[in-house]
Amino acid sequence: MSTTQAVQTSSPSYTDVVRGRRSVRQYDPSFKISREELTELFEEALRAPSSSNLQPWRFLVIDSQELKEKLLPIANNQQQVKDASAVIAVLGDVESYKLADTIYNRAYEAGYMPEATKDAFIAKTTRVYSSLPPETARKIVYIDGGLVSMQLMLSAKARGYDTVPMGGYDAEKFVEAFGIGERYVPIMLIAIGKAAQEGHPSVRLAADEVVRYNVFDF
Repeated sequence: MSTTQAVQTSSPSYTDVVRGRRSVRQYDPSFKISREELTELFEEALRAPSSSNLQPWRFLVIDSQELKEKLLPIANNQQQVKDASAVIAVLGDVESYKLADTIYNRAYEAGYMPEATKDAFIAKTTRVYSSLPPETARKIVYIDGGLVSMQLMLSAKARGYDTVPMGGYDAEKFVEAFGIGERYVPIMLIAIGKAAQEGHPSVRLAADEVVRYNVFDF
């Protein structure tokens, strides 16, 4: 099995990354992305914005072949689950406010806010988010999970890897099979690896077909 620390030898432009990213479903099963490089990729993706900076995303990286085989039927037997270097399960923590103290204390220690502001943020954030209706809390983590997922896929493409976001799986069976606690909401699976075949090109609606300024007159 081949392992690499980098596929991309030079940094592509942002335009190249955005235009080059495609949903790839056929991967080289012999290719393995190192955990060190996956960690670097996550460090980039974790710069994504989130509600009140609570960063409610959590990830389960499934790179064991045995566990990918376990996931395969749960994900409707999609071949990329088996062949990709890894499958990343993106989860949302509806109790992420419990880390408000950690997050805002680090911001204070880094000099990003005065102590009084830090204390006020911790108190308000904990009070507001702990009392949210369950559906509101779930909506927030879905939005934030989508933001970090897109950043993760773009970071992967910038490094020369390919991905495909997957919503076609049985979330209940996934939660049960992988021991996911009740406070975590499955958002999507992302297969990542080296493409064995390029993703199909696709078309997009033009900006003037989907964008309006000031008056929504579709």
